[in-house]
Amino acid sequence: MTFAAVSNGAPALKPLALACAFSFSLLSGAALADEQAISTVHVTGARFPSDAALPPVGATVITAEEIRSAGVGDVNAAIRKIGGVYGRQSLDGSPDFGLDLRGFGTNSSQNLVILVDGVRMNENELAGAVLSSIPVDTVERIEITRGGSSVLYGEGATGGVIHIFTKRGTEPGYHGSLVLERGQFDQHDARATLRHGEGPLSFDLAAGHQATDNDRENNTFRQKTVSGGFQWAQDATRLGLRVESARQEARFPGALSLAQFEQNPHQSFKPNDYGTLDSDRAVAFAEHRIGSVELAAELSHREREVVSVYDFGGFLSEGVYRSRQTQFSPRLRQLARRDGLLNEFVAGVDLIDWQRDTSFGSNASQDSKALYLRDELRFAGARNARLALGGRHERFEKKEANPAQFVPNGEQKQNGWSLEGSIDPMVGVTVHAKAGRSYRLPNADENGFRSSLGLLEAQTSRDLELGVTVGAKARQVSARVFRHRLENEIFFDPTVTPSTPFGANTNLDPTRRQGVELDAGVDLGADLRLSGHWQHVQAEFTAGPNAGRDMVLVPKNVLTTRLAWLPANGQSFDIGAQYVSDQRYGDDFANGCSARIPSYTTFDARYAIKLGAWEVALTGLNLADRRYFSQAFNCRGGIYPSDGRQLKLSARYDF
Repeated sequence: MTFAAVSNGAPALKPLALACAFSFSLLSGAALADEQAISTVHVTGARFPSDAALPPVGATVITAEEIRSAGVGDVNAAIRKIGGVYGRQSLDGSPDFGLDLRGFGTNSSQNLVILVDGVRMNENELAGAVLSSIPVDTVERIEITRGGSSVLYGEGATGGVIHIFTKRGTEPGYHGSLVLERGQFDQHDARATLRHGEGPLSFDLAAGHQATDNDRENNTFRQKTVSGGFQWAQDATRLGLRVESARQEARFPGALSLAQFEQNPHQSFKPNDYGTLDSDRAVAFAEHRIGSVELAAELSHREREVVSVYDFGGFLSEGVYRSRQTQFSPRLRQLARRDGLLNEFVAGVDLIDWQRDTSFGSNASQDSKALYLRDELRFAGARNARLALGGRHERFEKKEANPAQFVPNGEQKQNGWSLEGSIDPMVGVTVHAKAGRSYRLPNADENGFRSSLGLLEAQTSRDLELGVTVGAKARQVSARVFRHRLENEIFFDPTVTPSTPFGANTNLDPTRRQGVELDAGVDLGADLRLSGHWQHVQAEFTAGPNAGRDMVLVPKNVLTTRLAWLPANGQSFDIGAQYVSDQRYGDDFANGCSARIPSYTTFDARYAIKLGAWEVALTGLNLADRRYFSQAFNCRGGIYPSDGRQLKLSARYDF
């Protein structure tokens, strides 16, 4: 089979480049050099801090204040509980649940892009981003953009993008916090942060130790993290460096059958399986403004070592993965105004080099080079009309260092594009529309165990979204309808048997994700706020022998709600609930299994009181002690139970 992306080729971007260059030159005479500095912002647009008039369309923002009031202890939990993103129980006992935007099932982590301070965290293998290594107390905000975003963020962004921004020590003097927490399952957590600012210089440090036995046998988890950075910011220039390091130890309880789960969900039949993960990352960043043009770049390097030990009938098998990823992302933005017209032009390059060595010879590398352009116009007038057009061309070179794995070397190319706009037809109402093409490339693990002779083909998606937002923050509702029409979706198909009876990674027949998303928030008086997120998604085959059948491990409905009580007397109370509807077991492509993963509802709550510089809090998770599971890979089997009820007591000191 041939690659559609290759036949499209780079020339498809020429009209876009000419249009963007024309608008850039037309408005460059109205430079902003003599105007005030760009407005203070709370969200990030086209990979730059947004101008106040050009916030990202349809983004969900989680603030540091919301994270603290909800009492979540890690970034992953904040994304799930506050952002309403569905997550599946991790397989290793870590807090790194598998996050799923728009119903991509077991491959959800390969269909969303996660960034920290502009640096891509995704791996070129079947592994999710390790968010538990990011100290939650250092997070300034989290931005969630649902839907195809390949123009700005590259491959794997069909489901959307989650961007995490950390705090910078820009306040004068010393500031910091100390958090101590103790809970059931022998859970204990200690975190400390320190920030200092003096003139143009600032630095921050954070360290943490996290441990829990979890709710199952042989499921202990231990983690140590340390991170720090400094920056120099003055006038139109900002320079800085950050380093992060994490060490994890985990024991793997393995899967249960449905009968075993119903008998005792705490048990494990894998007492000797365990693993470790070491991760180190360094990022240097620079920003500079010259008149109306802003220049920015990040240079990052990350190294990971994963060791896994499994017991096969008394024989211990050890596997070691070592990977390295270097990314360089220079870019520029030009803002210009003329006759009430605001124009934002963005151009950038992403260069990523990834390599992996393993103890069993599955060595691989991938080199990617991308160019992207985006131009947005905001028209004068009370209706705040906006129109944006963007395109991306990306080239991948894949190499397999061990010929015994029978993975061919090869080059793949892809184009992505997006067209989006919004308008306010009346005061307090904004309507937006998005259309585009996004893509995903097969990773090293998928090509290593595939159904085809050559490399798996690239997955592509035609994306469409229509939405409306009504009201202001005190009383606001946002609704979106979306559709993703996928060709060559990359997925593990248990019915494919090239050389074993267990299946293989393959390109599926055409599939589709479509549905509705609803976000709402309302202030119920001065002290109470109710918020919620509902996602309804239909994930199904649209052609081939499985046409009309549901995709696996995708709940049709996920509803997340929170009620926050924040009086001015130092007390706070926060309660949340999440409902997840039933879903197909992981191998049920034919929809023939008479059972489904049952629906479930979980509740969590937190009460806190401030005593001077101290805050004492009591937190409860899964308060109803619901016995449920969200990971199950076989019909009535392959089940990874979720945790039961847990109570935690914490004390926090701020200075």
